[in-house]
Amino acid sequence: MNATHWATVDWSRAQFALTALYHWIFVPLTLGLSFILAIMETIYYKTGDEKWLRIEKFWMKLFGINFAIGVATGIILEFEFGTNWSNYSWFVGDIFGAPLAIEGIMAFFLESTFVAIMFFGWNKVSRKVHLWATWLTAIGTNLSALWILVANGWMQNPVGMHFNPDTMRNEMLSFANVLFNPVSVNKFVHTVFSAYTFSALFVVAVSAWYLLKKRHREQAKYSILVASAFGLLSIIGTIVTGDGSAKQVARYQPMKLAAMEGLQRGSRGAPLIAIGTPNVRKGGLLKSMADDLKGKDQLDVHIKGFEIPYGLSILAFNDPHAFVPGVKDLVYGNDKEGIPSYKERIRSGKIAINALAAYKKAKKAGNNDEAAKQLELFKAHFKDFGYGYFDENHPEALVPPVTISFFSFHTMVILGTWFLILFVWLYYALFKRKLETNKTLLRLAVISFPLGFIAQELGWVVAEAGRQPWVIQDLMPAQVAVSHIESSGVIITFFLFFVVFTALLIAEIKIMTGAIRKGFDH
Repeated sequence: MNATHWATVDWSRAQFALTALYHWIFVPLTLGLSFILAIMETIYYKTGDEKWLRIEKFWMKLFGINFAIGVATGIILEFEFGTNWSNYSWFVGDIFGAPLAIEGIMAFFLESTFVAIMFFGWNKVSRKVHLWATWLTAIGTNLSALWILVANGWMQNPVGMHFNPDTMRNEMLSFANVLFNPVSVNKFVHTVFSAYTFSALFVVAVSAWYLLKKRHREQAKYSILVASAFGLLSIIGTIVTGDGSAKQVARYQPMKLAAMEGLQRGSRGAPLIAIGTPNVRKGGLLKSMADDLKGKDQLDVHIKGFEIPYGLSILAFNDPHAFVPGVKDLVYGNDKEGIPSYKERIRSGKIAINALAAYKKAKKAGNNDEAAKQLELFKAHFKDFGYGYFDENHPEALVPPVTISFFSFHTMVILGTWFLILFVWLYYALFKRKLETNKTLLRLAVISFPLGFIAQELGWVVAEAGRQPWVIQDLMPAQVAVSHIESSGVIITFFLFFVVFTALLIAEIKIMTGAIRKGFDH
């Protein structure tokens, strides 16, 4: 493949990453705030206390601002599959398109209907109907996220399908297998719990700011009461499902796990690096990460830090003596543990690609015996099909950016631990009636919201950068999935989207902060 094609691949990756990261600024706040609103309205419905109505309407206004702006980035994200990744869309459109279609139908018909009632139904429908509309908005919003994450989980672990050699497309065999793919299920639950945590941090941060400014003290304390309880349950759920995610990664994406832990050589009873740092190469951390993205020196990232003995084996397989493969075990193979090298898998993949071409040729020529023979050979090597697009002399190209994966994963874990401490501390301070006097806690609560945003984005960096160069794990690499278009067009739209998305973000921040300054009484 020539340099022009690789430029298209790299810029298409960059554009999709840009869109996804901007989109995820808005989505988690929508997912979590919708349930916080439902909880607050339930309290109002049960008590009839007007202060809860004022509290809910304030947070609903902020929810509405975020919801409206977040829709734009999501639409562009889905269109990019057709513009920049058309080969991917052709290859798996019958499978990947199904959950996206359901998401679109659900978003337009379920979310939009009940959102309208939630915002404009005050004094037009009964309190009970309005309460139901608020709960159904929350459920609909989260169900929309389900289908997106089902699609993403399928890319990480393709199941429930078979490849049709005559149409050159993957076709769905079982929608249930796609929907209940263990990677998809765990990804959905982990993602929404983390989104709930982020939303709780937002409510806590704004409310803490009011307490520091000695404004709306009653509404702020009640908001923190709901948000800290919601956030505590959510961060516990995030941690538990994060453990499940690690086990799924260990089973289906061992190279991602090795990159996340910076594990060069695997071992039985592998230790878990609790706190550590890679040896940053000459030029500093940013230079190391830039080299990492270019595929340089991923095999020589060594980690130093505090290790928990047997921790990684337990985390990955619930067995302190289980073997956890490292980067070099996967690239160069480990005969003792029965791990084939990437060079072997590349050779196997090339056999599959050549057998598929021979099958098509034989079938066209009417040679059914030869076609049947080649088809069997193709099926025998199909599990390595995607590897066949790489050079067996450079298997290192299959290693994701280790430095970025390691730093992203460990920073995310450290922040998650802090959020757990923060919510427990907030709840304790409320219980002891010492929240307003604890200025340190309130300030920490305010700055924890941007930390929550960082943790959210780093989660997606781990998930997506850690599986590179695959678009579909083991089946389709990025250089094959990309559209045959000029890189110049992708570059232009990259910067166009960057300007538009940044403008949307600035607009959201300005409108949000304006609404927050006005407070609960407007």
